[in-house]
Amino acid sequence: MRTGKYRALAWVAVVIGGVGSARAGDLTVILDGVAHDQGGLRVGLYDRAESFRKEDRAVAIRTAAASPGQASIGFGQVPAGRYAIMAYHDEDGDGGLDRFMGMIPTEGYALSNDPEVSGPPAFDECAFDIPAEGRAITLKLRY
Repeated sequence: MRTGKYRALAWVAVVIGGVGSARAGDLTVILDGVAHDQGGLRVGLYDRAESFRKEDRAVAIRTAAASPGQASIGFGQVPAGRYAIMAYHDEDGDGGLDRFMGMIPTEGYALSNDPEVSGPPAFDECAFDIPAEGRAITLKLRY
C-alpha cells in the first residue's frame, strides 16, 4: 500500500515537473534580404488576432542593428503555441513602420508565412506553431 502511494506521488512530480520544463523553447527569427545598414530592425511576436500588428500589444518585441544581408534575432524561451510575426526595417529609426497614405508600407517589412496581402494582413494568414522544443523561422523582407 505504501509503495503505491509513493509511486503515485512520484508520477505526479514527474508530470508536474515535465509540464513546466517542456513547454517553452527558443525562437530564432532570421530576416533575409536586409537592404542596407541604415536604421534598425524590429520584430514583433503576437499570439492573438486582436493584438496582431499592434506593437504595444505584442507578446515581445526585439530589435537589432541593420546590416545588409541577413540578421538573426532571438526571442529566447517562448511557450509552445500559435504565433505570428511582423518584422520591419525601421530605416529612419523613428520606431514605427512608415506607410504611404497610412496603409502601404514604405519601409521593408516581412510577415510569417509570407502571405499575399492586398490590405492589412490577418493573424490567421501569418500564424505558425512553435513546438515545445522551439524553432527557427526565416522571413524575407519586402521593400
